[in-house]
Amino acid sequence: MSSCRKMRYPSFSLLREYNILFIRGLMVLFLSCLTIRLNFSISSIPSSLKALPLKGHFSFEESDLKHVARDFGNRYQSHPMAVLHPKSVSDIADTIKHIWNLGPASHLTVAARGHGHSLQGQAQSHGGVVINMESLSVPEMKVYAGESPYVDVSGGELWINILHETLRYGLTPRSWTDYLHLTVGGTLSNAGVSGQAFRHGPQISNVQKLEIVTGTGEVVNCSEEQNGDLFHSVLGGLGQFGIITKARIFLEPAPTMVKWIRVLYADFTAFTRDQEKLIFAEKAFDYVEGFVIINRTGLLNNWRSSFNPQDPVQASKFKSDGRTLFCLELAKYYNLEETLVVNQEVEKHLSHLNHIPSTLFLTEVTYVDFLDRVHISEVKLRSKGLWDVPHPWLNLFIPKTKIHHFAEVVFGNIVTETSNGPVLIYPVNKSKWDNRSSVVIPDEDIFYLVAFLASAVPSSNGSDGLEHILSQNKKILEYCERADLGVKQYLPHYTTQEAWRVHFGSRWQIFQQRKSLYDPLAILAPGQQIFQKSITFS
Repeated sequence: MSSCRKMRYPSFSLLREYNILFIRGLMVLFLSCLTIRLNFSISSIPSSLKALPLKGHFSFEESDLKHVARDFGNRYQSHPMAVLHPKSVSDIADTIKHIWNLGPASHLTVAARGHGHSLQGQAQSHGGVVINMESLSVPEMKVYAGESPYVDVSGGELWINILHETLRYGLTPRSWTDYLHLTVGGTLSNAGVSGQAFRHGPQISNVQKLEIVTGTGEVVNCSEEQNGDLFHSVLGGLGQFGIITKARIFLEPAPTMVKWIRVLYADFTAFTRDQEKLIFAEKAFDYVEGFVIINRTGLLNNWRSSFNPQDPVQASKFKSDGRTLFCLELAKYYNLEETLVVNQEVEKHLSHLNHIPSTLFLTEVTYVDFLDRVHISEVKLRSKGLWDVPHPWLNLFIPKTKIHHFAEVVFGNIVTETSNGPVLIYPVNKSKWDNRSSVVIPDEDIFYLVAFLASAVPSSNGSDGLEHILSQNKKILEYCERADLGVKQYLPHYTTQEAWRVHFGSRWQIFQQRKSLYDPLAILAPGQQIFQKSITFS
């Protein structure tokens, strides 16, 4: 009887084994089906993209994919599935609309890539589509002269090309970045800041109209008066709400020449006092920047190579002796017939500055050469193979009331030399910024841009190596947080949504609402790591 029971009723342990095997079998079956479905879905995507009736074309070539998987930062690599080379705005709109119509079951995302000058993979799309905005050849640039001149340009146009074209009409954009080989869409998606920002505001404050392709593939024209919320959302919006395909940029009469001046300070208080005085002075300078010099002996050869003072012998005699110095950099625009008057104005304003005596260095260059000054350095670095290296840059907006605390700790204890690249520092006027845009800035009337623009030497374990520079950046950010300085990152990079929430602060909710309105599936700009596309399986 006992043996019969054993045969008719399996033991508990045997039943448990059967159950485990059954569950495993179900799991294998489920995963197999899922894999088959995913593989089928993924393999069918290229053919569905190829089937789109475009004027441009998709590339699936490995060389193309590798190229867009890298950027100027040279630290992050993320391979897309395809690269779109658009020839029209409808190519971009049709591609995004197609991906939107695939719905949340599709893993595809879209990143717009300009000149590839992102620092941390912001213009990359893992397994998705990267749009090569420089291929967007229409609309052609059109300059409109008159009482309120402007230029209509493609979102993929380089600022250097805009400069050359507008100068043919005696006109020029009002606000710039230090480096002009960047696309319009790229800088307007961030802010576009340089030494002219104290007077004209950043580039996003000098735009009249935009054409946008939203995350649903809709093409929308917008300005302050028309679709104003989208207009302000996109400006400084980090590519989250739409791709800028066209922009109308304000212009002004162009000068022909620039007086380019540098003076040195040993006292940080005197340096910042003079900077702040100049950004409010009438008829003073058209450009005000500055940079920090730490632990350098010979100064002249360490300055940007395009600055050649009229008295190089005097400049070469000055030695820093290892001191931390601050260089105030100024520019005055003029035309040749105004030389006498401009000389008097410059002399008057310089006489009120409290720099180190005998450290006034001046040169005169053309307007084009001044604006394109960084490109000269790029050419030299490229010739030495030193351009395509990691660039672990850190850009910060710091409130005026905290800048002295920041300088004392950071330039006194954390940053011990500036031979890896320039450290820029200059004030901007908040009244020239539009608080309706998406860019986040400190809540003070004056704040400073401090930019650590380091280049890392490959394979170095020293102070010029990547790990050392990243460690230094981390110490700077940790100090800012610990001291509660109210600092905001420019060209921000965070890896969690919680960190982004802190970055946006009280503006996070409206940023989130705008995302759900203009890109509800989170298709656009995944490389920013703000929102993740939720993939569902129906």
